[in-house]
Amino acid sequence: MKKFDYDVIVVGAGPAGSTAARYAAAGGAKVLMLEKDRDVGYPVRCGEAVSHEGVSQFITPDPKWIASTVTKFRLVAPNGNSVIPNLDGGGYVLERRIFDYELAKIAADAGAEVITKAYVYDLLRENDAVVGVKVLIKDQKTEIRAKVVIAADGVESRVGKWAGMDTTCHIKDMESCAQMTLSGIDVEEDVLDFYFGDSISPGGYLWVFPKGKSTANVGLGLSVDAAKKKSAIRFLHEFVERKYPKAAMLTHIAGGVPCAKTNPEIVKGNVILVGDAAHQVNPVSGGGIISGMIGGMIGGQVAAEAIQSGELKFLCEYEKRWHKRLGWRHDVFYNIKNAISRFDDSTLNNICDSALELPVEKRTLGAIFRAALWNQPSMIIDVAKVFVS
Repeated sequence: MKKFDYDVIVVGAGPAGSTAARYAAAGGAKVLMLEKDRDVGYPVRCGEAVSHEGVSQFITPDPKWIASTVTKFRLVAPNGNSVIPNLDGGGYVLERRIFDYELAKIAADAGAEVITKAYVYDLLRENDAVVGVKVLIKDQKTEIRAKVVIAADGVESRVGKWAGMDTTCHIKDMESCAQMTLSGIDVEEDVLDFYFGDSISPGGYLWVFPKGKSTANVGLGLSVDAAKKKSAIRFLHEFVERKYPKAAMLTHIAGGVPCAKTNPEIVKGNVILVGDAAHQVNPVSGGGIISGMIGGMIGGQVAAEAIQSGELKFLCEYEKRWHKRLGWRHDVFYNIKNAISRFDDSTLNNICDSALELPVEKRTLGAIFRAALWNQPSMIIDVAKVFVS
């Protein structure tokens, strides 16, 4: 048998990939992380908002990668009325380029090697078994052998497909998204704004996430069916022209976000999927930074344990731990998403009005969800489980 170059190869250096590399290396595995772009953290395709509770379990909050500290968020109904739910904790709007860079540094400090401009174009196989990757580094084709491959290569993971997993996200579970970073606008620095309504983002929502006193990420996500009639970019431009007519546009991106349940298969042989590759995005919010990092942590830990035990079949433990930690919640959120995405403007207005009738101290996010789903008793029980836990 040929010698393995590494115990674990991680493909992709986003938050999920860097976290997987970090925990695999910390567990004693020899780890290599490969990133196809020239720089870790670029380009940014994200709203960049995270909760304090979520991010602080992985890294101590640092002003150098925090654009704004958030203390509340506001839900704006189609008729313009709004409600600010009570929050148990705050959050941050990140500078993702710096944040991702820091996560990769932590992985390197744990012992992982990192190579950028490394384009993985296939898996390396021997006797029908995956034994590494084929990668283009500095225009040279190279084969690198490893016992475990962790795919953190994004939506509809190519690595996962090569391993025999169906990573395709059904069109009904994809959100069409667009975002601008605007400057020269008036925003509240500590408030996240979410707008709802058929004229703004049918079947989804529009967000304004402040990045300082006069800058914000302004974006939206809507159902693919709605986007067939009018594109997400057009909806976004129309909102910005109305709300921020004098804004300066610093960035402009568009793409798809999976708002599905976890991929049916996230382990096959010695290949595992983490982050967007595993569809570990919250189906309601479309947020995937923290959930992807949790998936990466579990994946890295399990990979290291499998290496140390010499039993690669132990990798199946990853799927069990993910579903116990967070996957079950995403199943519930998926059902909630399908319910609320069908709400018309009148229903959304009524939900906001019902929330405003509650005493201020009882205006929690859980209470708002319960009000929204009052005529679906089985879902109210699921909502209660999520918010109690």
